Amino acid sequence: MHKTTLLLLGGAIAAPAIAAPAGTVTITIPRLSVAEYHKPYLAVWLEPVGGGPPRTLAVWYDLKKRGNDPGTKWLADLRAWWRKGGRSMTMSADGVSGATRAPGQYTIPLPADVKPGQYVLNVEAARETGGRELVSVPLAAGARTTGKTELGTVAISAH
Repeated sequence: MHKTTLLLLGGAIAAPAIAAPAGTVTITIPRLSVAEYHKPYLAVWLEPVGGGPPRTLAVWYDLKKRGNDPGTKWLADLRAWWRKGGRSMTMSADGVSGATRAPGQYTIPLPADVKPGQYVLNVEAARETGGRELVSVPLAAGARTTGKTELGTVAISAH
């Protein structure tokens, strides 16, 4: 049972702060019927609705790229994430970065230490010789959205 408290600020009623639900994000990477398929690079991050620093939850990239071309070189293809804070991260990031994933459904836990507030969850995918896609969904239990090409359903579940 949730208890809601309204705050009176300067004579106006302010909405209560909303905390992130304890739960998970489920991301579906669809199976695409293309001649040359590469697993997508993927970034998942939270952004406060009113602005503020983003928080990266996951980055999937080619950890074992061969030759003089480390997989980190292509992280900039995740353009929105890269501009929001990816370029300042050091890879590999403990507990955040991991290998690319094949088509399927994957679950990422939401952090328990998110400060109260309203957030948007962003998921961005980019594939070599493929497309790029960014989807956003409000951080709320039961929220979901579906991508059109590189991403399938992205859903938030509470525990």
